[in-house]
Amino acid sequence: DGSYAELSGNGLRCLGAVISEARFNGEREKGDEIVIQTDAGVKTLELLDNSKHRYTFRAAMGEPVGLRQKQLNVNGELVPVIVLSVGNPQCIVLTPDLNEVRFRRLGPLLATHQEFPSGTNVAFVHVKRSDCVKVLIWERGVGPTEASGTGACASAVAAAAYGGSSRSLDVVSPGGSQHVDWQDSGIFLTGWAQITVRGRWSYLAD
Repeated sequence: DGSYAELSGNGLRCLGAVISEARFNGEREKGDEIVIQTDAGVKTLELLDNSKHRYTFRAAMGEPVGLRQKQLNVNGELVPVIVLSVGNPQCIVLTPDLNEVRFRRLGPLLATHQEFPSGTNVAFVHVKRSDCVKVLIWERGVGPTEASGTGACASAVAAAAYGGSSRSLDVVSPGGSQHVDWQDSGIFLTGWAQITVRGRWSYLAD
């Protein structure tokens, strides 16, 4: 909706792809790094692959902050959640199954809950295997989204801390899969970005 966001994990990769293609004609080599300043701090992208104009990066996303469990009263229902920041606020609901109806009912209520004065991103997370979780994402100011980089990071950390998963796992959302490694030095997010449209946007003020 155009409101402020400190960081976007997918946005980092998109910007990395644009920089790689526009400034380096797509000829950057594996292992090359792009350093991006964000309102959540400096983030470094390592290029892993750039075949067929698809750029796969491993992004150093920093350490999770404020990781803790809570119970929130949502219209009279006590909902166990995990809250943390991965550069932006995150609220995770670990669930034995991804119930779409429950997700669409609770997602907007959690995203705007009084516990989060600036709002929060919400993810419903099902631990499928120790190395794989499936997620549904309700992004702050947006609603249901196909994928989220920071949401994937938060989901992985919550699943590892409280859901019995490993600290290296795939996070599968409706839009695809990303890989998260939660190490002692921080969270590392691996995924790709591909430029699909080029154009020019003109804005005419009234």
